[in-house]
Amino acid sequence: MTSVQDLSGAWELHGDDVRIAASVPGCVHTDLLAAGRIPDPFLDDNEKAVAWVGRADWAYQREIAWDGPEHERVDLVFDGLDTVAAIELGGVEVGTTRNMHRSYRYDVTGLLAGGPQPLSVRFTSAYTEAERVRELLGARDNAYPEPFNFIRKMACGFGWDWGPTLVTAGIWRPVRLEGWSTARLASVRPLATWSDGIGRLDLSVAIERTRPRDLRVRVSLGGREIAVRQIDGLELRLSLDVDDVVPWRPLEPALDDLRVELLDGADVLDHWERRIGFRSVAIDRSGGGFVFHLNGEPVLIKGVNWIPDDIFPSRMTRERYALRLGEAVAAGVNLIRVWGGGIYESRDFYEVCDELGLMVWQDFLFACADYPEEEPIFSEVVAEARENVARLAPHPSLITWNGNNENLWLHQAMPWNAAGAYQTWGERYYLETLPAIVAELDPSRPYQAGSPWSGSWEHEPNDPEHGTFHSWEVWNREDYLNYRDSTPRFVAEFGWQAPPAWTTLREAVSDEPMLPDSPGVLHHQKAEDGNGKLARGLAPHFGVFDGSTEAWHYLTQLNQVRAVRTGVEHWRSHWPHTGGSILWQLNDLWPVTSWAAIDGAGRYKPLYFALREMNADRALTIQPRDGGLTLAVLNNTAAPWVGTVRFSSLAAVQVSVPPRSVALVPAPAAEMLVADLDECRALFFKADFSYEDPGLTVDAVPVPGGLDVRVHAAGLARDLLLQPDRIHPRATVDRGFVTLLPGESTVFHVRAPLDLDPAAVKAPWVLTDLATVMASMNPQ
Repeated sequence: MTSVQDLSGAWELHGDDVRIAASVPGCVHTDLLAAGRIPDPFLDDNEKAVAWVGRADWAYQREIAWDGPEHERVDLVFDGLDTVAAIELGGVEVGTTRNMHRSYRYDVTGLLAGGPQPLSVRFTSAYTEAERVRELLGARDNAYPEPFNFIRKMACGFGWDWGPTLVTAGIWRPVRLEGWSTARLASVRPLATWSDGIGRLDLSVAIERTRPRDLRVRVSLGGREIAVRQIDGLELRLSLDVDDVVPWRPLEPALDDLRVELLDGADVLDHWERRIGFRSVAIDRSGGGFVFHLNGEPVLIKGVNWIPDDIFPSRMTRERYALRLGEAVAAGVNLIRVWGGGIYESRDFYEVCDELGLMVWQDFLFACADYPEEEPIFSEVVAEARENVARLAPHPSLITWNGNNENLWLHQAMPWNAAGAYQTWGERYYLETLPAIVAELDPSRPYQAGSPWSGSWEHEPNDPEHGTFHSWEVWNREDYLNYRDSTPRFVAEFGWQAPPAWTTLREAVSDEPMLPDSPGVLHHQKAEDGNGKLARGLAPHFGVFDGSTEAWHYLTQLNQVRAVRTGVEHWRSHWPHTGGSILWQLNDLWPVTSWAAIDGAGRYKPLYFALREMNADRALTIQPRDGGLTLAVLNNTAAPWVGTVRFSSLAAVQVSVPPRSVALVPAPAAEMLVADLDECRALFFKADFSYEDPGLTVDAVPVPGGLDVRVHAAGLARDLLLQPDRIHPRATVDRGFVTLLPGESTVFHVRAPLDLDPAAVKAPWVLTDLATVMASMNPQ
């Protein structure tokens, strides 16, 4: 049986004038932070003070010995090295690497025969390697000034319009020794599909041998043996029909335990275990459309884009993945797109998605740049893609592969390489190399050449009438009401910025006073003219901003909610013409003003709660259309929705909406319109609707674990918001913006790991509403 010896834990980190204790998995930045050798790069502009770390060379060292049973082979296995490394054992170089997104295995049997030996992993600066390759192959255009497109490494570590420039190095994933004899399982690749009530398992098994031997593979599903086969040579493929399986469905996961054993007679030499799910996936692209079908059923995509949840991804744990992905599902999200400027996430990420029923759209790791296709890059891309397609194929949550983020679009739209200075820019990867790898290793899932992509060069890559579309004219140059001007077939990116929670911003910025344009706040705003766009976005709806930082914070968060709601509800009202949308973005990787719904400290922006409302399976939205108002009744369930819509006190209309359908109901014209159906409500206000004192009555009552805050409105209370972190940094609340009609009440459930003072609710800006904020900017 294969034996494993973990080499994680205590190492030493060596650099110029540095010799400190280190922890593996980890990276240089986290080790230097733990040793007190660098300031926290999340605070103020400390990012600049630690820039030298990414330019330096480093080495991780420790002694190792094989302490396990005697085996014919002992391998040194790295699940991830970041990035340009030379590995020496006992003074002998056993390998070199230049790709963060691959794993590495080295036969070190002879090198460990004499007892403990020094192991050294020397890292060359990623800048040094990227600049060397750029000099070798010639410069390529990209959206940011750093050379991330010349090295196979997490691109956003070089800085993005929401992230800091913190270029890491280190042993970022687990490392171990593996001892084995006769043979081992080198890879197991199950493709589990479902059709007409029957599951099908296409299984590929590859082995590595030390010597010839008659070996067998035993396959078990759910504890039941379903196949035993002789394996001749180094590979076995088999296809099995499996009765009585329940298909894996979005947000209704059904998983089965798959075990594959390598047998020598009755002895188990090696084994592999995963939980798999049976399902079929297709994309209906007819007529330029883009609608996902799971198990033959069309699925409205209610998605979010995912960036690495930490700029230092070695700090991620299964518990943190489960928390963040669970938060996505709780917000009504059914798909998460792993964006191409990050990483192929760990096994934990995809297993959690499997268990939640959360569909995954996986980008190959190319983003916002022209990429060279020559060596030494090309072979790294191929090896990386083959490894990760095979690694991720067992996961039923993974439903599509995507070739890149915005590269096909930007290459043509900018345009890049306008002068023809270079011959290759990545097109071969997206249109030939990657689809061929997917077709060979994972034909169970559809492949897309890029996002956005219209399907061919016959149309502009970002054509809203064909394929996937990125909606960035809104935010960059246009008001969010312009979302209503088009009906794209599928919106794979859109969004609107807002600052993080007040405490998150205050903890990251020491400016006194803290202003929207004070130095620390601006350093934590990475988008080009980001604060200018925030201000221009406020003007059409609230006038030219002239208020306090607190008012700015409230209004920009409100504008983010209104912008995203405008887009999502408009596009949902056009289902299935519009197959869905994927919000940019769910999460942040440091404290920053960004498009995220959950900020870099893990606190919810009001947008998070709004997602829960706009993603609801049954919802109402009032849409300006054809010179009047239309109520769209959104039914994303498998059952009809029948009931009576009541429009304020003006009218009542019977509706019957078929499953997975939208019904459009003419709505009466009004300055203010309310539509109610069952527990659902939609509101519509004219843009110039006045703001009057809502006459709020507030009662905060201590309860176990926090406070219940009951708010009653004598008049109309628009966009009432309770900010729990202003009561205590660890306090949470269960809702965001709430609008109350005259005479209505609501309860905010505030929770914290300690007792809270009810009087804290009366502190400035803890609980406020739109009329109060507008009055603070325009005092009478």
